[in-house]
Amino acid sequence: MQYTCNQYFIIFTGMALPFFYIPAYSAEQNKIVLDEDTSKHVVQVLRMKTGEQLNLTDGKGSLLTCEITDAHKKHCTVEVRAKTESPKPLKQVSIAISLLKNTNRFEWFLEKATEIGVSEIIPLICERTEKEKFRYDRMQGIVISAMLQSQQCWLPVLQDPVEFNKLVNESSVKQKFIAHCDEASVKNNLLIFQPFNSSVILIGPEGDFSPAEIELALQNNFTPVSLGGTRLRTETAGVVAATLLCQA
Repeated sequence: MQYTCNQYFIIFTGMALPFFYIPAYSAEQNKIVLDEDTSKHVVQVLRMKTGEQLNLTDGKGSLLTCEITDAHKKHCTVEVRAKTESPKPLKQVSIAISLLKNTNRFEWFLEKATEIGVSEIIPLICERTEKEKFRYDRMQGIVISAMLQSQQCWLPVLQDPVEFNKLVNESSVKQKFIAHCDEASVKNNLLIFQPFNSSVILIGPEGDFSPAEIELALQNNFTPVSLGGTRLRTETAGVVAATLLCQA
C-alpha cells in the first residue's frame, strides 16, 4: 500500500533527521511516495540519496523513520524502518479566538499556540470581529509547519470559523473560560485555576466581547477570567491563555 506525502516539512540542523508531514498513514503501510514538491526538496535541495533516512509524522502521534529507496525528484519513495507512537497529550486545550483584521498577527498566534501544545484552535466570529475572511489552507499550513518546527507528532485541530453564539450554546466541555476586559465584572486570574484534562477559553477581538456576548457566555457556565494586570492584544492573550492552560 502506498500513500502520497504533501509538501509540509521542516529541516533541522545538526544530527536530527529532516522532518516531514504526511496527512494519512495506516499501520500496515510500509512504503510511502512523497508528493512532487517534497520530492524535489528532498532530492534537489537537500540532495538526499537512496539509502539516507528522514522522519515522517501523520500528526496523530506516529513518528516514522524512513529510508529513501527511490530518490526520484518528482515521486521520491521511502520505506518505513522504525515506528514510534507518542501518547496523546493529557491536557486537551481549545483556544477559541476572534479572527483579526491583521492576518499576520493571527498567523503569529497560530504558530505560537501550536508550539505551546494546544489541541484545538477555533477561529471565532464575534459582534466586533473586523474581518471574517479565512484562508483555511494557508492557516493549516502554518499550523503544520509549527508542529514540525517544535518536533511534535500531534497536530492541533484547526476548525473552520464559527459564530460566537453557536459555539457558546453548543460547547460540551466541562471547564469553560471567557477572558474579557469588562472591569465591572468580577474575574479571577486564570493562574489560580487547576486545568482539567479538557478545557476551552474564549478570546475576544480588539474591541472585546460585547456585553450581550459576555452575558450569554455566563449563562452557559463560562467562568470569567483575567490574564494579568495589563490589557493584551488578542493574539497575545491567546498565547498567554495557551501557556497557562497547557503548562499548568
